[in-house]
Amino acid sequence: MRTIFHLDLDAFFVEVERILDPSLKGKPVIVGANPEYGRGVVSTCSYEAREYGLHSAMPIRQAYKLCPHGIYVHGSHGEYSRYSKAVKHILEKYAPMIEQAGIDEFYMDFTGCRNVYGSLFMFASKIQKEIWDKLSLPCSIGIGSNKTIAKIGSDCMKPKGITYIMPGMEKEFLAPMPVETIPGVGKVTLQELHSKGIYRIGDITKLSEEYFLFAFGKHGGGLWKKANGGGSEYLNPPQERKSISKERTYGKDINDRAEIEATLFKLTGQVCQLIRDKNWQAATVSIKLRYSDFITLTRAKTIKPTDDDKIIYNTALALLRKGDTRRVSVRLVGIHLTKFNEFSEQEILFEDKDTIRKKMLRAVTKIRDKYGYSVVQFGRTEKVSDRFVNPFHPEGN
Repeated sequence: MRTIFHLDLDAFFVEVERILDPSLKGKPVIVGANPEYGRGVVSTCSYEAREYGLHSAMPIRQAYKLCPHGIYVHGSHGEYSRYSKAVKHILEKYAPMIEQAGIDEFYMDFTGCRNVYGSLFMFASKIQKEIWDKLSLPCSIGIGSNKTIAKIGSDCMKPKGITYIMPGMEKEFLAPMPVETIPGVGKVTLQELHSKGIYRIGDITKLSEEYFLFAFGKHGGGLWKKANGGGSEYLNPPQERKSISKERTYGKDINDRAEIEATLFKLTGQVCQLIRDKNWQAATVSIKLRYSDFITLTRAKTIKPTDDDKIIYNTALALLRKGDTRRVSVRLVGIHLTKFNEFSEQEILFEDKDTIRKKMLRAVTKIRDKYGYSVVQFGRTEKVSDRFVNPFHPEGN
């Protein structure tokens, strides 16, 4: 019998914001778009905000109507990544295999580990306590015979809950729950189920698999199996990322090209930090510009593999300036890196100007990994009159 843990960090973005600003504790906090612009959605919200009916993916305009006195935060995405890595570092001490399903959730396979760790419930409590003691992050854990059961279990007792579904009890555990509890049941499927008088998971198990295959196709067969306690028993090995990108959607469409270039500069720094963390160098740089009329411009260029902010930004900037010929307001700007090579330390054996800069970039990366992305920033200067941007000192950083 398989033993799968699903660990979900409770209101993760909010809790990281509270670590950064303790005055937010106990208050309704909403991480997401700026409500002043009335566009965008809620990324996550505190349990205090959920009491007013707020939830993830809710339009920010609607959230503000329900909770106008809430504290709305845009988000510290670099810090979220840093804390997520710290959680994974703790889990790697115990789990033979980990599948990270998102920035705030992890599957772990502890099959055959009962003799090592003893009571599964007590062991889950130990992991939960260590993450709280070291990182001040609350989490909930579900334990089951497959990924679906474990995930549903982690949602049952939030926040700070632990739920162990004993093998053989999956069907009984699920029966009284609403059908939307099953992962993958969206609004359309939910409406179809309700139209057929199916409201509880137990209602599904009263019908045959053949009926669900006929009524819902292949998706119906999977739904029936999940309702009967089935699910994937094996974790997916980590997949090598084929690309790394960063985008920003403006709360209000802008026509200031200097501000757009400044945004591109900031996004470039973020993607370069990510590839240096992985010891990668990118050979293809792409930019994306989406206008207010939703026409999207994309341009790409292949260069010598590099992880240098200066080279990648100058390449992206040239693509942007050459391609942006419309005088239309901009809604979104983004940068996209592909075709990665592994970086070799042999490339910086000899002390010339370029290798000194490579060493500097790696030192910056280590400092940011430890203390946060914003602790070190590269300089950027502008001459608006001729739209010249020189983001780096001529002698290097």
